[in-house]
Amino acid sequence: MDDLAAKLTIVAPPGIAAVTEQAMIGKARKGRFEMFLLALTGGAFIGLGFIFFTTSQMGAASNDWYGLTKVVGGLCFSVGLVLVVLTGADLFTSTTMSVIPLIRKKINPGEWISHWLIVYLGNIIGAVGLAFLVFMGGTYMQGHGAWGVAAINSAFAKVSHTWLEAFALGILANLAVCLAIWTSNAGRSLTDKLLAITGPIALFVASGFEHSVANMFMIPMGLIVKNFGGQEFWGSEAVAAAGLTPEAVSHLTVSSFFLDNLIPVTLGNIVGGSILVGVYYWACYLRPHDRAERTQPVR
Repeated sequence: MDDLAAKLTIVAPPGIAAVTEQAMIGKARKGRFEMFLLALTGGAFIGLGFIFFTTSQMGAASNDWYGLTKVVGGLCFSVGLVLVVLTGADLFTSTTMSVIPLIRKKINPGEWISHWLIVYLGNIIGAVGLAFLVFMGGTYMQGHGAWGVAAINSAFAKVSHTWLEAFALGILANLAVCLAIWTSNAGRSLTDKLLAITGPIALFVASGFEHSVANMFMIPMGLIVKNFGGQEFWGSEAVAAAGLTPEAVSHLTVSSFFLDNLIPVTLGNIVGGSILVGVYYWACYLRPHDRAERTQPVR
C-alpha cells in the first residue's frame, strides 16, 4: 500500500529542484560525442513536432475556428518535447537550466559553456537535416501544396517580428518549455510526465511564442520550400487559393532567419530558461539550503 501511495504522489517542489539539478549535471558531464548525438535527435524530434503542427494548420488561415486550430496545433507540437524527454535527447532551450549546478559549483564554467555550444550546434544540424529530408519526401505538396503554404506562412511570420518582439517572445517560450520540463520532473509515471509537458507546450505554440530550436526547423523548412519548390509548388492549387507569391514573402531569407529571428529568440530563450526558471527556483528552494550549510558551526 505504501508503494502505491508513493507512486501516486508527485515530487514536492524542493525535490523537483534537486532532481532537475542532478539531470543538468548528468547532461553537462556526458562525453562530447554522446552529447552531440543526443543533441542531433533533440533538434530532429522538435522538428517532428513541428511537422505535426504544420499538418494541423493546413488551410487554417481561412478557418473561422482559427484560435481553436492553433490550440490543436500546440497539442500536436507537444509530441516533439515528449519524444525529447522520454528518449533523453538534449535540447538547447532546456539546457539553459544548467545554470543551477553552475551557481552551486557542481559543474565548472568550461563544462557549462561547452554543453551549451555542443547542444546548440547539434540541434541546428538535426533540425535542418530533417527539413531537407521532409522536402525530399515531397511532404510540402500534401493537400495540393497546402502543407508548403502553411510552412512558408509560419516561417514568414517568424522573421517578421521586430527584434524586441522576437526577444520577448523567446523569453515567454522558454519560460513555458522549462516549466514543462520542471513539472515533468515531479512525475513518477509516464502519464504524469505526458500531462505535465502537454499543457505548457500547447500554451506556447498556440500563443505564437518563439522557440529557437523549433525555428531551426521551421524557418529553414519554409526557405527550402520557397526556393526549391519550383513550378510544382508555386503553380499548385493551394498556392493560388492562398494568393501566395514569392514576392509576398521576399523577406524570408537566410539573413532574416539569423538576424531577425534566431539571434534575438535564442537570447530570449536564455533569459527565460536560465533566469526566470533556473535562477528563480534556485533562489526559492536551493539557496536557503546552501546558506544553511555555510552558516553551520564548525565542530
